[in-house]
Amino acid sequence: QVQLVESGGGLVQAGGSLRLSCVASGTIFNINGMGWYRQAPGKQRELVAALTSSGRTMYKDSVKDRVTISRGDAKNTLYLQMNSLKPEDTAVYYCAATPRWPNLDYWGQGTQVTVSS
Repeated sequence: QVQLVESGGGLVQAGGSLRLSCVASGTIFNINGMGWYRQAPGKQRELVAALTSSGRTMYKDSVKDRVTISRGDAKNTLYLQMNSLKPEDTAVYYCAATPRWPNLDYWGQGTQVTVSS
């Protein structure tokens, strides 16, 4: 089992920045993919950015110039740096991880990001 805990969400004005963090614990030695997803009210959950153990990164087209996904030195922490935030970025952001990329097995509880105009 893998436990994921997100932090770093909050209220920010348009144009501002946030860095989300996700700490993974448990059986993490075989994790081969981690990512950030978001879900806005009334919308489906969608990929924001993902990173595989082979070093491949994936970004949602509409955010790829504004966000950066990275892992910490200890490899059990995943970050999402978000810049130039827009009101449409408002959503609950979830961290996900899996040993069976691209099939996602583990999810965090989510952290709310609200961008005011």
